[in-house]
Amino acid sequence: MELTLRQHRPDDPELGALLNLIQTCFAFMEGVIDPPSSMTRLTPGTIAEQASIGEVWSLGMPPAACIFLTPKDDLLWLGKIAVAPRLRGQGLARRMVEHAARRARALGCTGLALQARIELTANHKAFRAMGFSEVARSAHPGYDRPTSITFQRVLV
Repeated sequence: MELTLRQHRPDDPELGALLNLIQTCFAFMEGVIDPPSSMTRLTPGTIAEQASIGEVWSLGMPPAACIFLTPKDDLLWLGKIAVAPRLRGQGLARRMVEHAARRARALGCTGLALQARIELTANHKAFRAMGFSEVARSAHPGYDRPTSITFQRVLV
């Protein structure tokens, strides 16, 4: 299946479809991760903000996969990586991460970074398989234990 990669602008009328994809993909986290996912605070407006300060990309329409990209210092931070449940296992997350690597190089970044929740061990395994290494653990405000793992991938 050929899915077209596209960048979303802040005024894109399809931001609601992206929100729906993310909500569908992240729904399983309810009751699994603590604190709850920031996805619960997403709206088309907050996605538009992300498109203004960084980049928002998707595959297909309606979107089959998406990723948020935010340059910070010399890294390109990845967020809200989502793949429609019916299309998982087809390499779409890897395709989005490889696109992020190309964007990072174009922006002059030396690497990719992302955070994953401690509880989401399948995600940790997937990110390691895509060349990421754990570099830190951190706690959300008010927590006395790590709640997230920071992963990075050096670009060569």
